[in-house]
Amino acid sequence: MGTYLEIMDTTLRDGEQTPGVSFTPEEKLQIARALLGRLGVDRVEIASARVSEGEAEGATRIIKWADQNGKLDRIEILGFVDGGKSVDWIANVGGQVVNLLTKGSERHCRMQLGKTPERHFDDIKRVLEHAESAGIGINLYLEDWSGGVAENFQYVHAIVSALESFEIRRFMLPDTLGILNPRQLKIYLEWMFAAFPKQRFDFHGHNDYGLGTANSLQAAISGINGIHTTVNGLGERAGNPSLCEVVPAIRDMTGRKIRVRERELSRVSLLVRTFSGKRLAPNAPIVGSDVFTQTCGVHADGDKKGDLYANPLLPSRFGRRRTYALGKLSGKASIDKNLEEMGVELDAETRDRVLREVIRLGDKKKKLTQADLPVIISDVMHSGKSKVMEFTDYEITTRSGELPKARVAMKYAGETHSATASGDGGYDAFMKAVRKILKELGMKAPRLVGYEVHIPPGGKTDALVETTISWNNGEDPVYSTIGVDSDQIEAAIQATEKMLNLEASKSS
Repeated sequence: MGTYLEIMDTTLRDGEQTPGVSFTPEEKLQIARALLGRLGVDRVEIASARVSEGEAEGATRIIKWADQNGKLDRIEILGFVDGGKSVDWIANVGGQVVNLLTKGSERHCRMQLGKTPERHFDDIKRVLEHAESAGIGINLYLEDWSGGVAENFQYVHAIVSALESFEIRRFMLPDTLGILNPRQLKIYLEWMFAAFPKQRFDFHGHNDYGLGTANSLQAAISGINGIHTTVNGLGERAGNPSLCEVVPAIRDMTGRKIRVRERELSRVSLLVRTFSGKRLAPNAPIVGSDVFTQTCGVHADGDKKGDLYANPLLPSRFGRRRTYALGKLSGKASIDKNLEEMGVELDAETRDRVLREVIRLGDKKKKLTQADLPVIISDVMHSGKSKVMEFTDYEITTRSGELPKARVAMKYAGETHSATASGDGGYDAFMKAVRKILKELGMKAPRLVGYEVHIPPGGKTDALVETTISWNNGEDPVYSTIGVDSDQIEAAIQATEKMLNLEASKSS
């Protein structure tokens, strides 16, 4: 087993088989550049041959960029046993490597193709001869390899043996239906290595049982030459092994070396999320929004006293940082950690009052962020006094055939300021009125970059609505404020008021 392990990412091919995902040619180019450039994966599978004009355009643009940047040999395209048509398609778009899809199980060969193994092998050989004559490099997929080995290893042995005389760079072993567990995979790979010690093998997993990363890890330990992944685990059904999980697992748990730059994983994950329109679970390993957040006060205390609750997956390793959630499980250590990051020092009595207020709000299932702390602190320290900025009155009207209108009254520095505006929606009209007031005061609202509404499952019409609004003032990182109310607009207004007071506290 060589120590170096190749990572081949197939987000742009297998990942695009995710229901509802179809990347434009420009999006494909941007993802390919990110994968091969700043992230540093070894190879990318960018397309399926003969699918569409858009697929051809995307492949051509990626290949042109790769050629100009010395990465053309790292571009691969899926091809089919079709008499050489796929090979010609790949050559026409400028590609140099075909990943030829063949049947790795006798059941698929006989039932799907309606062919004998011998006939299928002959058809494959004709395509391979055509590829070699065209100067196209060859990798070969054994589709349903896991099923083929389990049902009839003699078939798998026969197909590899029949093709060994060709210059095949890699035989790629898919667990097409995601049926393997690590113990089975270890045994099957041992059979392949024993039978064909001179061949290079890749493992291509699927995540149907949630074992995609575990199986990829086992393949690496067993001595596989390459692992296939997708960003964010995109792919058909339950998806493929996630690049962001596989990379740190292999790096930490095997003796294998890989080139992928871990600090870029979060950025590439966000890029693919944006283009695919597929959200990521908050608790997704490495790149989820919650994975470097400690909620329990005991954990925060342990970290303060010696990183007692830290594991090798340190957030700094991935260009992120640890945060400490605020809520009913918060303790003094959680408050202290957040105050320390904010550069705020409070006496013990004030800190305890802030903690009690955080716990009170947490009991109401109100999700709090560090951005909420300045407002909470202000409320606690100036109990009974007015906020810096406060909406004293508002009215929003919506009528069929007319743009929504808003009238807003806001108190600032002892004076009340009012404005009216219309907009594309009730909150849009409200914000336009607010901006008018801020303009009169010589202020500017930060840019709204995200607006998310959450209603608990099964909630009734009077259920609480949690509105989270993300802001960017161009100087500080993006931050969020939250409002909770049974009225969606009121929840948004609460979140907006918090933002205004936070901005005011920064400037004071």
